[in-house]
Amino acid sequence: MSQHATTKPARTRAAHGWPQALAAVVAGYLAMIVTAVLGLWAAGAAGLPDGAFPQVVAAVVVLAVGGSVEVAGDAGDIARSDAGLDALPLSVTVVGALVVGLLFLRPLRHRAVAGAPELAGWALRIALLWLVCLTGLAAFARHTFTIEFDDPTGGLIDVFGATPRVGFRTEVPQTLVIGLLWLAGVLALSLLVSRAAPLPPGLLRFQEAVRPAAYAMVALLLATLAVGVVIGVVVAATRGHAAETLAVILLGLPNLMWLALTVGLGTGWEGTVKGPFGLPMPQLLDEVLRTGDLAALDLGTLTERDARAWWLLVVAALLVLGAAFLMVLRSPARVRPWQHALHMAVALALTLPAVALLARVSAHYGLSLLGIGDLGGDLGGEVSLRPMLWQAFLLGAGWGAVSGFLCGLLATRFRHHGEAPPPRP
Repeated sequence: MSQHATTKPARTRAAHGWPQALAAVVAGYLAMIVTAVLGLWAAGAAGLPDGAFPQVVAAVVVLAVGGSVEVAGDAGDIARSDAGLDALPLSVTVVGALVVGLLFLRPLRHRAVAGAPELAGWALRIALLWLVCLTGLAAFARHTFTIEFDDPTGGLIDVFGATPRVGFRTEVPQTLVIGLLWLAGVLALSLLVSRAAPLPPGLLRFQEAVRPAAYAMVALLLATLAVGVVIGVVVAATRGHAAETLAVILLGLPNLMWLALTVGLGTGWEGTVKGPFGLPMPQLLDEVLRTGDLAALDLGTLTERDARAWWLLVVAALLVLGAAFLMVLRSPARVRPWQHALHMAVALALTLPAVALLARVSAHYGLSLLGIGDLGGDLGGEVSLRPMLWQAFLLGAGWGAVSGFLCGLLATRFRHHGEAPPPRP
């Protein structure tokens, strides 16, 4: 009598359970915290009074994920101070998005299809842990500072006890909502960009049109940042100011480089700089924005002060052509040049306004005494920078259509992604 051994299928633990979700969330926050710490340290914020450095780091991370940090002022009973801040430390944002996106995709690689419930469950685990950590950071990010200044009133401020103070705190409910939307955008973009990530069966028919263009846009933005890093290293090595340059790279490099990309492609901006505050670099940008109450910032106004600004057009055109060529190579060979033009036009028309909105800046601070206006001097300042979104949209569509069509014609001799190599004779 022979015995037949029976074996039961072994249960395998899910590759994207709670431990993996916790690792993705913790790694993302740690990456942003380290970037913020190094950037603020390079900017000289380590010596903030009252041990406020950790709270400022927390506030920068909250801002990086789209959170709402309210700036409030106080100047005693007879004075009023007003402050506001609307800006994103986009270097911290990009680092966090890259880490979270990569770890979100890691357990899903090497698969062609995944059901919508599976993807939703994996994303939900990350989202719940993300909100828990964000709640803690938002509650911790609050502090009040006393402003050191040169008194323009000849001691009147001290007499009336109107020493200005400014503090910040996080609006927790609004931060959680926006932070969740930020995370959802990062996870969705990760699925769109990666050609190795699985999609639900119902979405597979869209991947040939969407994924190559989405990948090209991410590559375009990251390549722009790489150019900025090279420029920053050269400036630090040749002109000094290494600490200031490092602070800009670690906190606001995308704010400057994506601004330069849009300006190079023809998009106009408007803004102003008043008072002792200003943009850290480059000096040319600060000079243009101080020319009036609402100065125009575009390729023409920059080249009026420095002819080398025309290089923005050259570099931006080369970057867009490179992104279009990459999109074409990642698309099937059966896609026609006019289709490449359409895909690139839609992608760039959506990307340029989006990054322009992210790079905008608005900050102000002022003190009034006995109801008599802004005292000026070192007690008031304003920085604002706003894009013309309709120009960004139209120019993005135009540049995308031209570059997509040209690269579609040029890439006919190259083997596209997913095609088998030609048989050997």
